[in-house]
Amino acid sequence: MVKVKKARIQDVALEAGVSMMTVSRVLNQDPKVSDSTRSKVLAVAEQLQYRPNESARRLASNKSYLIGLLYDNPSDAYISQFLLSALKSCRTKGFHLVVDEADKNIEKTLQSVKDLINETKVDGMILLPPVCEQKEIIDCLQDANVPFVRVAPDSQLTISPYICMDDYQAAFDLTEMLIKQGHNKIGHIIGDANQGVSRLRYQGYLDALRSNKINTPPEYIEQGCFTYQSGMIAAKKMLALKDKPSAIFAANDDMAAAVISIAQNQGINVPNDLSVVGFDDTTLATVVWPNITTVRQPIDEMAKLAVSLFTTNKVKDFTDLKSNQLRNILDFKIIQRESSKPIE
Repeated sequence: MVKVKKARIQDVALEAGVSMMTVSRVLNQDPKVSDSTRSKVLAVAEQLQYRPNESARRLASNKSYLIGLLYDNPSDAYISQFLLSALKSCRTKGFHLVVDEADKNIEKTLQSVKDLINETKVDGMILLPPVCEQKEIIDCLQDANVPFVRVAPDSQLTISPYICMDDYQAAFDLTEMLIKQGHNKIGHIIGDANQGVSRLRYQGYLDALRSNKINTPPEYIEQGCFTYQSGMIAAKKMLALKDKPSAIFAANDDMAAAVISIAQNQGINVPNDLSVVGFDDTTLATVVWPNITTVRQPIDEMAKLAVSLFTTNKVKDFTDLKSNQLRNILDFKIIQRESSKPIE
């Protein structure tokens, strides 16, 4: 068997027509390298299947090229989509993602975070909701001088870069869409009480009803926790009412899918008898039938941006960033599918 010669940095430099120093700068995400040179070097590196010596790379740059990610989110669909996108983004930028799940016991979580910092020397941490709100974890990272990026936080918005979308406006617009379709009996399943986005989505729903002078009975509102099971429990209560809602807005797709399942089990046709809308536009929204009308949260873009904030050194000196530099608000879009329709 002929052994294939492993490409060296010299080979990449020669093929790309640049110096080895330039290749090194490109691979180390130096922002001073021009886009054209970066694209050329990366294309050649991919063509030659060049893989840098990680040990030498870390020593030369004093970086681990490891990014930690901590999560504790009941929505499997959301977590899966975010993790896959973050993993792909890390791979294309020469980094590795180290993932850990937060424990319900805060002391165990803090120990896991400390172990992660001490053993891997991560260059930074990505905190997903609701972990991004936990003061103990934030204090731990700050004490260790580890930069972090938070996704969809609801408080302490000046302590680190954060990425979010306008959950309030998205919920307002989605509810108003149902109102314009003729619905004035709209139920809502609130998300996890520990997550700030739940409050924002609930408030957007309420304000849309109020701005259209629609009074909603308290039994049209149920507390969920972003899980399929909680959606089933809430749907059973709401659909057992004598005066049922004509539409239900669930605060995420997992709970919206549960509403559809319970409705179909009870012989309630979706969308002819009941319109159902969700939030997030995870893969689940197009797996169930009818496909779910939902708000497309830019989960992939959020994950890519979170990674890029570290790989481009934008959060290296995050303590010096101004308030407007910390905020990264991405756009949302309402995706209309078969689970909702105008009242005929």
